Amino acid sequence: MHAAIVGAALSDIGRVDTKSAWELHHQAAARAVADAGLTPSDIDGIGGGAIGNLAPVELAEYLGIKPRWADGTVVGGSMWIFQLQHAIEAIRAGHARAVLLVYASTARADLKSGRRATSNLNFGNRGPVQFDAPFGHTLISKYAMAAVRHMHEFGTTIDQLAEIAVSTRYNASHNPDAYYQDRITRDDVHNSRMMATPLTKLHCCLRSDGGGAIVVTGADVARDCAQEPIWVLGTGQATSHTTMTDWDDFTESPAVVSGAQAFGEAGVRPDEIDCCQIYDAFTPMVLLSLEALGFCGKGEGGPFVEDGRLRLGGALPTNTDGGGLSHCHPGMRAMFLLVEAVRQLRGVADGRQVPDARLACVNGTGGWWSSAATAILARQ
Repeated sequence: MHAAIVGAALSDIGRVDTKSAWELHHQAAARAVADAGLTPSDIDGIGGGAIGNLAPVELAEYLGIKPRWADGTVVGGSMWIFQLQHAIEAIRAGHARAVLLVYASTARADLKSGRRATSNLNFGNRGPVQFDAPFGHTLISKYAMAAVRHMHEFGTTIDQLAEIAVSTRYNASHNPDAYYQDRITRDDVHNSRMMATPLTKLHCCLRSDGGGAIVVTGADVARDCAQEPIWVLGTGQATSHTTMTDWDDFTESPAVVSGAQAFGEAGVRPDEIDCCQIYDAFTPMVLLSLEALGFCGKGEGGPFVEDGRLRLGGALPTNTDGGGLSHCHPGMRAMFLLVEAVRQLRGVADGRQVPDARLACVNGTGGWWSSAATAILARQ
């Protein structure tokens, strides 16, 4: 085992009207570094790409860090697992010893105050996306198209997709920090406002403020840190498409590639995983990810999730903090997946702890299944 996550923390999350995104970056970073028992002077690598014109250069300066290695990879919501893999490679190559990955956003506060439009995917009329734009392809409509295709090909039902939202809210009801904690039913999901057929509002992630950070080190540093190291056994990454016409199969996530890489490198099987943290911007994202990662066969995601399997106490507790559907979603949620996985493996997820969790699968999706990245994490 070459690298581990030794620090993990969140900034203030949920409804944050009194801090800027920069301040939340600083708060998350300071908490993660302190969690590791390190100081800013120990950090010699940084990953960030969600703020500033020269990210992560501006971010390092703002945080008072002098890195000798930096990564600003931006591939949507999966970027933090991409950057995790890059950080591990840098550590193995001797380019850095302790890498800080940090993200924060005030998406909710910015929208509320008029500083931000409803969509932050401001591609304008440049690049391949321009060919989708005239047809009104909003972000949610792309997920709705995939859901309809999966339903058509495999008989997946809207009840089965709704169960993902219900199970995730059940998990959130055990997390006092979750944005939404009141439990919901499938009927609640069906009866919420229609967004893009067949997806209603409760099939969609919330919009909140918040940030998170992790510190990654090699084994030599990890064993002397304040917290028990959470080892990164395997990682994988993949890209797919930006225009929907270039997506070969509307029912297959690029996690087919990233998951095979991560599980292969880790030397473990999906049936050995104790909990999953899977990006859930929309319920179909979870369904396709579970299939792609090998937790069930292709087309079998509907029956796989319908019996409450994803709930705390279920066979595969997934998004144990309440996910992007109910806990926290400022955007680019993979950072929150990593923090929650670390907490579960440390055994400190109060009120929602998966008993004796030793292996976690983390999977992020960027764009509209445009990218995917997977990490297998372990407690020694």
